Amino acid sequence: MRPVYILGGSQSDFARNLAREDRELFDLFREVLTDGLEQTGLAPDQIGVGHVGNFVAELFTGQGHLGGFFAEADTRFDGMPSVRHEAACASGSMALLAAMADIESGRYSCACVLGIEQMRNLDGQTAADHLAAAAWRGHESEEARFLWPAQFAELARAYDERHGLKREWLVELSRNAFANARRNPLAQTRKWTVGAAQLSEDDEANPLIEGCLRKQDCGQITDGAAMVVLADADFASAWCRRHGHDLATIPKIAGWGHTGAPIRLQSKLDGQAASGAMLPHVAGAFFAALKRAGLQDASQLDAIELHDCFSITGYMLLDHLGLAPPGQAWQVIERGIGLDGELPVNPGGGLIGLGHPVGATGVRMLNDAARQVRGESGDCQVEGARHVATLNVGGSATTVASFVVNR
Repeated sequence: MRPVYILGGSQSDFARNLAREDRELFDLFREVLTDGLEQTGLAPDQIGVGHVGNFVAELFTGQGHLGGFFAEADTRFDGMPSVRHEAACASGSMALLAAMADIESGRYSCACVLGIEQMRNLDGQTAADHLAAAAWRGHESEEARFLWPAQFAELARAYDERHGLKREWLVELSRNAFANARRNPLAQTRKWTVGAAQLSEDDEANPLIEGCLRKQDCGQITDGAAMVVLADADFASAWCRRHGHDLATIPKIAGWGHTGAPIRLQSKLDGQAASGAMLPHVAGAFFAALKRAGLQDASQLDAIELHDCFSITGYMLLDHLGLAPPGQAWQVIERGIGLDGELPVNPGGGLIGLGHPVGATGVRMLNDAARQVRGESGDCQVEGARHVATLNVGGSATTVASFVVNR
């Protein structure tokens, strides 16, 4: 890999509800873009190309063609090439991969990547129906009221049938997410009260949603955006000289992985290996990122951003890191996933605690990883973090992307 540096970025407050503020998708785009440029000290005419990650703006807001928002937000972007990317919950990661390819090819030396989604302007049932576009409509979970909880409840059933699954393991992932989110000033649930009752099997305090999954097993419906600026070594070196930074302290994307699978969950489950990883392509993306980063295994990571759209999703991903035998991810949990654990998971709260604006999640994960290795994560900081990974999935792990960030 040619080095790709992360000069900085920004994130909106995921607790916001744009409709209640009488604001729209473009307002959020412009705010996060402007803030990110201010944070990096860059002018629009220094950005060579723009990439947008977004899943379903057409369905939630009636708006597509989001690359045009750059020049609408600031006329100095007029003429800059821009494009939007879609891969369900991995849309932001696809935008990042495209921006990296632009930089590695030498086509552009600096890229802006912005992930965004507005989802709280519609009622819950309508939102759930729109999000079902990431599955194979008419071919799976047709009987479910909420497709995605039903899909991942089916994954939990299949996992339990193969390996055994205790509810206490899922509860610990949710508990960790909410505890970390309370430390994060941008987290959607930072002011929530989530105690033992809310994590219990009490049908009033923690109602069932679909199958075995309860309310606090589920990630959040979120309005939000995140942005990062990526650059090649020459641009980053010149930027460091202008701003008095040492290039050695600037986070870089040291490794990446990207795999795909059939859109239907059952197709993935039918094709799972007889032994080893339940979804081998998930492990494939993760270990490709480690290899490109020059890391032998996940034990060399200081933290990881895992895609916990549901507690079972986080547990499934944890089971594909190679830190315990297949089916025994509970061992990783027992060794510690908190901020001071053996492998801190989702220090900022993850999708369950921090929030999940679908198109923004991959970009938010990378921005948080960069902030960790810069030591700028505040109360969510993992002490001494130097190697942080992300593992982001779209749909029922139809698209998988992983990055390793270090300095």
